[in-house]
Amino acid sequence: MGLITFAAFTLLVAVISYFASRTTDETTSDGYFLGGRSLTGPVIAGSLLLTNLSTEQIIGTNGVGFSEGILIAAYEIIAAVAMVFTAFVLLPKYLKGGISTIPQFLEKRYGKLTKTIVSILFLMAYAISMLPTVLYSGALAINTMFDLPERMGMSPESALWVTVWGIGLIGSVYAIFGGLKAVAVSDSINAVGLIVGGLLIPIFGLMAVGDGSVIEGMNVLTTNLPEKFDILGGPNSSVPWTTLFTGMLIVNFYYWGTNQAIIQRALGAKNLAEGQKGLCLAAFVKILGPIIVVLPGIIAFQYFNGNLDNADEAYPMLVKAVLPTAFVGFFAAVLFGAILSSFNSALNSSVTLFGLDLYKQYFNNNASEKQVVRAGKIFGTLLAVFSMMIAPLLYGVEGGIFNYLQELNGSFSVPILAIILVGYFSKRVSGKAANIAIVFAVVTYLVTLYVIKPIITGNAVTAAEAGGITDASELAVIAKEAFPSFLHIMGIIFVLVLGILFSVSKFYPRETDYLEEYTRQVDITPWKYLKPAGIAICAMVAMVYIYFS
Repeated sequence: MGLITFAAFTLLVAVISYFASRTTDETTSDGYFLGGRSLTGPVIAGSLLLTNLSTEQIIGTNGVGFSEGILIAAYEIIAAVAMVFTAFVLLPKYLKGGISTIPQFLEKRYGKLTKTIVSILFLMAYAISMLPTVLYSGALAINTMFDLPERMGMSPESALWVTVWGIGLIGSVYAIFGGLKAVAVSDSINAVGLIVGGLLIPIFGLMAVGDGSVIEGMNVLTTNLPEKFDILGGPNSSVPWTTLFTGMLIVNFYYWGTNQAIIQRALGAKNLAEGQKGLCLAAFVKILGPIIVVLPGIIAFQYFNGNLDNADEAYPMLVKAVLPTAFVGFFAAVLFGAILSSFNSALNSSVTLFGLDLYKQYFNNNASEKQVVRAGKIFGTLLAVFSMMIAPLLYGVEGGIFNYLQELNGSFSVPILAIILVGYFSKRVSGKAANIAIVFAVVTYLVTLYVIKPIITGNAVTAAEAGGITDASELAVIAKEAFPSFLHIMGIIFVLVLGILFSVSKFYPRETDYLEEYTRQVDITPWKYLKPAGIAICAMVAMVYIYFS
């Protein structure tokens, strides 16, 4: 019965998406890549939320919630502030300039080489981290909920390959052959289902630990696990509270303001007011996000008495344990939609970047609109196959899938955020300065975290063992204390990048002042309720931190 419900709901979403997008002219760049610049606020909000809210998010953050508690909610809550900033500051500038991709702005501001470097960074990020991570976590969830390894008579790792390829092939059809509007419509439908279905898990979970009462379930959690509800993480946690003022801001401002896969939804707005409405609506819902992406992990800790070998399995194990059978098929379909959303959104953005920023410039300067779209589709197909080959290799990754993704993303989020902010708020910072800053940031970050850090933490652990310490948990704490959080490393490198941008430009300034021209592609009249909405959202963020501190 669950499988029938799953198939029926998935097919329904596909049919609705097809009919909603069939009138859009997808032989043009605007039609295929930006939905004809016709997206409204609710559609933008739904697409933003579901592009972000996928299995790597749900499973990963609930896994950290299982291990450490509510402190991981910082990624959700600070996101609301970042979206408000984007609505107030960045989106008006993007729409005024009429850009289709972030690298297009970088070309106008810094030159072709900067655009090319950033386009390649985006594509590498999607190929190595985002796409494989989404596929892996999605396959893990589906396999666990439906016991697919046992049903197929395969090992968990072998079954993972089958599910990854199944998800990848379906997602590729949406992204490569449907264009942005099909992606955005399917996102919006699934967003409603995911919010409804996602709320069912903590409700049934709380009832399971509270003898049928949600309120009693919360009392059980807060009484038995008070440490899980401290939102300010200590120095050895995955999110020390001090990172709220360093790397956590950078992660969120980059992700919600400059990440092509995310901001592309707002770039497709029919006007500035609709884009700002969409961002604010998504920001409000994001504050409530921990109910779906953190609380179930804490419930799972209570329900399973903390006895799970892999924290990333906490969420799907809880779903299987507490969700009534009648709901399993529907929820699996919604979760499947979330998997497809993040996968096809990143893939669609990759197609956009390659077609507009690389193919037309370096492979065929005289390419027609149809040729650009066709080249993008071919590239998207190859990228999808590559990501499907990489995803199963993440099986059993150390530290959990969410932390793996966030740490790896820091290599490119720092320089890209820096050059975009400086690009808009300065007139003479040069392309040469930007290119040097990008290379410096990427190399320094990767060497620091993947060469220097293992040496320092390894030496600390060796010294501790020589001193007679053998307990694994104590050694893990010593290793964490030996080196700062990657979020702090991001903050340090961000400051250094700003220094490079301005110091190099002092010797090699831009020849003329940069001036942003209004292309008049869409109306850029601001939403009249933007200020009160933005203030209310930021006040809610502050209240959440005060309450849980």
